[in-house]
Amino acid sequence: MDFPKLKSIIEGLLFLAGDEGLTVKQIAEIVDHRPELVSDALTEMKEDFERQQRGIQVMQIAGSYQLTTLGDHAEYYEKLAYSPSRSSLSQAALETLAIVAYRQPITRVEIEEIRGVKSERAIQTLVHKDLIEETGRAEAIGRPILYGTTKAFLDYFGLPNLQALPEPQLFESTENLEEETQLLFEKLDGRQLTFDDVD
Repeated sequence: MDFPKLKSIIEGLLFLAGDEGLTVKQIAEIVDHRPELVSDALTEMKEDFERQQRGIQVMQIAGSYQLTTLGDHAEYYEKLAYSPSRSSLSQAALETLAIVAYRQPITRVEIEEIRGVKSERAIQTLVHKDLIEETGRAEAIGRPILYGTTKAFLDYFGLPNLQALPEPQLFESTENLEEETQLLFEKLDGRQLTFDDVD
C-alpha cells in the first residue's frame, strides 16, 4: 500500500470514528501496518491539512486522533446551528430521541443497533438542542458514553417526569421504528418539533 492511499484510508477511518477517535495502535491493527508508519502518516496529514487550509484538522485528544473543525470558523458553525431552516429535527433525530427517551441510559452503539444505521450526527443534533445529554459511562470496553433525556426535553413536552411518557406499546419490537416514533410525538399533543421557542 502506498503512503497517499494509507493517509486516505486513515482519514476515512477517523471520519467514521467521530468523537471517539482512534489510537495509533487501533489504526495500525486495522490497516495492518506498523504503528510507526501510522504515526508518520498522521503527522503528515496534520501538515497537509494546515498547508492546504482545509476546513478540518487532525487532532490528538486524550491519546486518540480525531477529525475536528477549526476553532477560527466557530462563528459560521454557530450560524448554521441556529439557522431557522434547521430548527426542525430530521426523521433520524426524531427516531434517536424516541429511542433515548424509552431506553435511557443508552450508548451510541446501542442506538445504532436499534436503528440499523449510524446515529452520531443525530445524537450531536439532540445534544446541541439540549434534548439529550451525557449521563455517564457504561461499564463496558472503552467506557462508552451513556445518553439520557434532559430537563429541557421534559419542559418542552410538558412532562412532569419520564414516567409520564406514553406507554411504549410497539416499542417491544424495533421493526416499526418510524411508526413508534410517530406514536410518541402524536401522543405528546401532536406538537410540531421545532425549536424556535426553545431556549
